Amino acid sequence: MKGKQRCRMHGGKGSGAPKGNRNARKHGARSAETRRALALVRQMAKLLKQVEEWAD
Repeated sequence: MKGKQRCRMHGGKGSGAPKGNRNARKHGARSAETRRALALVRQMAKLLKQVEEWAD
C-alpha cells in the first residue's frame, strides 16, 4: 500500500496505541502514581510497627 508501513490486507505486528493514550490503559495497577502510593503505605506500616514495639 502506498504511503503505509503495513499492508492493510496482510497486516503484521500492530503498532499499539499512541503514547499518552489514556483510553488504552486497562488499569493503573502498575502506574508510577500507584507504586509511589504503595511505597508510602509500606513505609507508614513500618513506622507504625516501630511505634508499637517502642510502646511495649
